[in-house]
Amino acid sequence: MARFIFITGGVVSSLGKGLMAASLAALLQARGYKVRIRKFDPYLNVDPGTMSPYQHGEVYVTDDGAETDLDLGHYERFTGVSARQADNITSGRIYRDIITKERRGDYLGATVQVIPHVTDAIKEFARADVDDLDFVLCEIGGTVGDIESLPFIEALRQLRNELGREQTCSVHVTLVPYIAAAGELKTKPTQHSVRELTALGVQPDLLLCRCEHPLPEGERSKIAQFCNVRKEAVIPALDAKSIYGVPLQYHAEGLDAEVLRHFGMESPAPDLTIWADILDRHMNPEGEVTIGVVGKYVGLPDAYKSLNEALVHGGMAHRIKVNIRWIDAELFEQDDAEITARLEPMHGILVPGGFGERGTEGKIASVRFARERNVPFFGICLGMQMACIEAARNTAGIAGASSTEFGETSEPVVGIITEWMTAEGLETRAEGGDLGGTMRLGAYPAKLAGNSHVAAIYGTTEISERHRHRYEVNSAYREALEAGGLLFSGMSPDGLLPEIVERSDHPWFVGVQFHPELKSRPFDPHPLFKGFIGAALAQARLV
Repeated sequence: MARFIFITGGVVSSLGKGLMAASLAALLQARGYKVRIRKFDPYLNVDPGTMSPYQHGEVYVTDDGAETDLDLGHYERFTGVSARQADNITSGRIYRDIITKERRGDYLGATVQVIPHVTDAIKEFARADVDDLDFVLCEIGGTVGDIESLPFIEALRQLRNELGREQTCSVHVTLVPYIAAAGELKTKPTQHSVRELTALGVQPDLLLCRCEHPLPEGERSKIAQFCNVRKEAVIPALDAKSIYGVPLQYHAEGLDAEVLRHFGMESPAPDLTIWADILDRHMNPEGEVTIGVVGKYVGLPDAYKSLNEALVHGGMAHRIKVNIRWIDAELFEQDDAEITARLEPMHGILVPGGFGERGTEGKIASVRFARERNVPFFGICLGMQMACIEAARNTAGIAGASSTEFGETSEPVVGIITEWMTAEGLETRAEGGDLGGTMRLGAYPAKLAGNSHVAAIYGTTEISERHRHRYEVNSAYREALEAGGLLFSGMSPDGLLPEIVERSDHPWFVGVQFHPELKSRPFDPHPLFKGFIGAALAQARLV
């Protein structure tokens, strides 16, 4: 029987509900339970795929091709459980499906309303495919009191009535701010937030209180009294020095034990050895490297959230600290001196994915710097495409090499594709369709050359990685590029789509069409990031 844990937030946004859900799931998992986490997003976009990274942060892609909220990345990194399309729902998707049914006549002329049609759809999503699970954690996006989240809170209320207290638990994440002038933590915002949630019919069972200073017993008792919960169910959540210390911190405060007590369950103490080792590796490095990430969304670190964490994981594998320098690619558009000044101190250069022409010439210049200076280079998605264009221009003599993404070109080294093979057969897209063309999403297999550098890194010649892109490197240029030293070491199984390029005449130069950062875990760093950081460490020792 699956038990449901509903996680809501109050007072302000950005309290870390996603990290809290991931940490609690990891703790329950460490006790031997099978868990899954789901995210309910109140916004009206069908998914975050068309949203600017500055609006929403990165788009996290699942194996089955869903474009989802970045919190699903936290879920995967902390539990190792691969997320699915069924684990993220938005108001937009719900309303789209309901309106489609209404237009088809599925409701037989009935008036379509928020209650019961929208709330029923939310409940159906929450309860789908949970038979083999012990716990389903459901994070409700937004803040209690927002108009957008009201249908989700109502669905939560209905589910609690239908399933009963013994099968549901409500965890409310709130803020206990510190007022410096008074020298006090203030509980009133938490009281108001709980009152708002209770007025909507949901009495929380546990309160997770985010605070910058320790929560005194007096304030803890006060919150419990005014919010109608046990004192032990008021869990302090102080700022942590590392997100990878949060599971240990929440366990020390009794979060997982209180959840199990609520359900009347007993289990052995969790084995948190792996989390202690992860935290130790992160907090006690034995060296450091500096990586320059040359991108276009560097003003918002959440735009590259999984990339940031994958670099950290690569450092953990070697027990070293990774200093990440976010560099705006547009700085390099016309200034060679700026390129040298910015990139010369780097032990490794990474060019990540992105869309559009802005900053691409700066990325190409960064690739050239890494190639000519023998600095470890890692290109991801658009970064690989820029590596191919740089090779075409500077080692293959194709001066006009470019991408059709940037406009018409006589030398389309990178171009849009409208069909490709999948496990289910031929996949097609219309060039003028939604999002301006094709999008290859989700996990696809690739075959690696047996004598390649990447085959040695992976330890196999068959891999599966997640994609999110519309444009592909044109295989027609393969012979010319390989003559210039850029080897096509990974291809799609049908041999048509380039997946990985590398240079054998370089200490570490790899470009991949996919997004390996999406599959990296702190307890299982992705081999490419482990290899890249290892090469950067070797570079640091040469300096």
